[in-house]
Amino acid sequence: MSYLDLFHYQITGPENGRRWVFVHGLMGYLNNWRKIASGLEATERIFVFDQRGHGRSLKPATGYTTEDYSEDLYRLTEDLGWDRFILVGHSMGGRNAMNFAYRYPEKVTHLVVEDIGPEAAKNAGTYYEDLLGIVPTPFANRQEAKEFFQTEFLARAKTRDKATVLAQFLYANLEEKPNGTMDWRFSKSGILESVMQGNPHDRWREVESLRMPTLWIRGENSQDLSRESFEKILRSNQMIRGVEIPGAGHWVHSDQPGLFLLALQEFVGGF
Repeated sequence: MSYLDLFHYQITGPENGRRWVFVHGLMGYLNNWRKIASGLEATERIFVFDQRGHGRSLKPATGYTTEDYSEDLYRLTEDLGWDRFILVGHSMGGRNAMNFAYRYPEKVTHLVVEDIGPEAAKNAGTYYEDLLGIVPTPFANRQEAKEFFQTEFLARAKTRDKATVLAQFLYANLEEKPNGTMDWRFSKSGILESVMQGNPHDRWREVESLRMPTLWIRGENSQDLSRESFEKILRSNQMIRGVEIPGAGHWVHSDQPGLFLLALQEFVGGF
């Protein structure tokens, strides 16, 4: 059996196009890249997938370190026969992409990291435990879920970003189960382990060791990547250049897809 058989993925664009791999963030799935992929796939070859514990991919009971995610990406691209490609990752996916580029630099022609820094975040587990803990899944039906995220969630959630934006994101991460209830499309335990295992120590060594052209993207209004950290990243390695996207928060590619695509275009030399 191919390793690809364990994952939900999509490949679009012409076979002879430049190869791109996009890695979504925590609690995301491949559709998070829809706007960006549609802006590229006329000329570029695009691979998007649900990471382990997310979407419709395998959901093991354990195994959610950054290195586990990175190894998945290695095995997937080996099965595809992709020996060189442009790698783009958002948030946790950005950390996973950076670790992959650090471990397998020969496979990455260009690296794009979107709105995450290399610092440790020792209290991140508590934040997500509290956030997911107030959502009473499973919901009896879609309407009940919608009403919760439009009312009670907005009143109770203590979020780093706008509660309305996070409510929409979490609601989109519910799916109808065979019995008609609405529950998470991701593994809740896998999400919490990802946070605990991904943030215990900083990854400055990985940043400083990157050997390929790297673009670090920050949302102007980001609460996840401080401007201080962003500027330190740019100073730490001459292979890294930075772009701050105006009018964007943490989900830069969703808040400002046109400007995000323009940044990619300028970085890799057009498409």
